[in-house]
Amino acid sequence: MSSQAVKQETSYRVLGAISLSHFLNDMMQSLILAMYPLLKGGFNLSFAQIGLITFTFQATASLLQPLVGMYTDKHPKPYSLMFGMCCTLVGLLLLATASNYPMLLCAAALVGSGSSVFHPESSRVARMASGGKFGLAQSVFQVGGNAGTALGPLLTALIVIPNGRGSVAWFSLAALLAIAVLWKVGQWYAHQQATGHFKAKLRQGATETGLSRGKVIASIGILLALVFSKYFYLASLSSYFTFYLMHKFGLDMQAAQIHLFVFLFAVALGTIIGGPIGDRIGRKRVIWVSILGVAPFTLMLPYVGLTATTILSFVIGLILASAFSAIIVYAQELLPGRVGMVAGLFFGFSFGMGAVGAALLGKLADLQGIEYVYKVCAFLPLLGLLTAFLPDVKKKA
Repeated sequence: MSSQAVKQETSYRVLGAISLSHFLNDMMQSLILAMYPLLKGGFNLSFAQIGLITFTFQATASLLQPLVGMYTDKHPKPYSLMFGMCCTLVGLLLLATASNYPMLLCAAALVGSGSSVFHPESSRVARMASGGKFGLAQSVFQVGGNAGTALGPLLTALIVIPNGRGSVAWFSLAALLAIAVLWKVGQWYAHQQATGHFKAKLRQGATETGLSRGKVIASIGILLALVFSKYFYLASLSSYFTFYLMHKFGLDMQAAQIHLFVFLFAVALGTIIGGPIGDRIGRKRVIWVSILGVAPFTLMLPYVGLTATTILSFVIGLILASAFSAIIVYAQELLPGRVGMVAGLFFGFSFGMGAVGAALLGKLADLQGIEYVYKVCAFLPLLGLLTAFLPDVKKKA
């Protein structure tokens, strides 16, 4: 097969499989976040201890993901995705049976370790299967994860809260399904290596940009700052939105979970929109609108009623989520040929910012109250002004 033929071929079956696996992976991970009210009451935890659970889960993933990505750039491991999912499976079972707080932290660490393998390698598979439609491929891959994250609170409200924490063990069946799917993906991955198509597909779009080393480093730094603003704000919603709704509007736990689902559904929808639009109009424009454009809505959120809060949270999730696919592909264009390292760096950094954000914001909520958290975080999207300093990437053949 010629390199041109490789370039034109988009493997939608593989993209669908990796998106489904991402859906199952992040659905299981989101159970940790969605169970926070249940864990807080059952183990008598403070907001700071809740934040530490998120910190453990996300810090484990963030520290390991860039290392996994760098290693597999040089030593691809087609079946490593299965190994990561096995870690998630064990962590999920431990979460269901934990009898004390340290065991909860161990469960969170195992789930985080699973993510550290899954995300950089599955992002590489998405690029291999893209057929040159890089933004679309990243969006299809990521929307599976965001859809799974959105479903977690709904499943928690319908299944876990009525039946108790032990019912989480039933979700291990989802892990087994994901392992089976990833076995087939691993076979496709291994076939690409064996036939020589592996390098050809990863080299699609991997041409020099003509930017100096200093400009590339500065641009990566700006992109990381934008990821910081996005995920620090998202941490305030994913970890504490249910508590905010219960405190400010007097909602019960199940009703608050439904509102969290609405927000996370918007995040999933925004993710699938951002990548294809970036393919058409350019990554930088999508980043501009996504990060800075959400600021008016975040600034209004702390001061409105329940109905407006629900609408604004949907709009915020929709707009803010559209950036990440564009950021990943933009960074991969800045660093051609380093697909795994870039994916690991940005997924890892996003997890890390979510971890730090959850821990610090939990402490802030203990000290100043949960409503104060949203008044402070409302200003984070203003960091989107940094997008003005990003170069327009023009590739040199």
